[in-house]
Amino acid sequence: MSVQTLHIPTRLPELDETQRAQFERAGFLVLPEFLPGDLVTRVKQEVDTWVDTGLRARSIAAVLDPATHGVPDVLELDLPGHGELLAYEPLLDVIEQLLGPGFGFHHMHSDRHAPDLPGKGWHHDYEQSSTSPRVHTMVHALHYLDGIDPDMAGLAVLPGSHREAVGKTARAHLGTDVLPGEVYLEELPPGSTVLLHSALFHARRAKPQFPGRPRYFVDASYCEAGVLWPAVKPYWREMLQRARRLGLAGPDRPHLFAERHFAEYTRPE
Repeated sequence: MSVQTLHIPTRLPELDETQRAQFERAGFLVLPEFLPGDLVTRVKQEVDTWVDTGLRARSIAAVLDPATHGVPDVLELDLPGHGELLAYEPLLDVIEQLLGPGFGFHHMHSDRHAPDLPGKGWHHDYEQSSTSPRVHTMVHALHYLDGIDPDMAGLAVLPGSHREAVGKTARAHLGTDVLPGEVYLEELPPGSTVLLHSALFHARRAKPQFPGRPRYFVDASYCEAGVLWPAVKPYWREMLQRARRLGLAGPDRPHLFAERHFAEYTRPE
């Protein structure tokens, strides 16, 4: 079975018609070296703090058991570099070309993947009903702060699968198996960003045969205006309020942290 391994040589500072058409057709875009080096350095330092001080573990616990843990004292966007990253103006400019004006911020995750971390099987992260057509777009920005090299876990994506109206786990039984037609990203320079249509099936394929190095990873998602989106964190209102209080959106994007984008939180079954 042949696998297409993608090597991206240059940065894409703006989207042209060809790139927008590729996103529509394939469901992803790769932006090599998209983030400035000073921002990458600051966010990496914050990722270490987020992981090593237990802030990440407390954030997860607050989602799994909100009645016990309440709203975390510190969220990802409270960290200055993370807040700057999620509202990085060149990123928002690109996302606006994909989602149109008035889009909202959905959520953010931050982690430092250990070299021996197991892979993550085929899944998608689209938050609308699995049976609804993909009329409204959601985008995940996957930021690889240190890039990816061939000795690290790579990102596999299945072009075109974002058009399938199926649940997130429809391919979970396949694990991280190589699939016909997949694109495998295993070499990206530091500061690279991959934009995924959130309904695109993707997987993290581990390489246990290599000791590798930690993979610094932040993902943030954004949703098109015009429909109510399910919230994935029980404290979503507090999250948006903090972002507004911190002034992360700036005067030109008052919609970015608006509550009108969301339905009430419902705990997953």
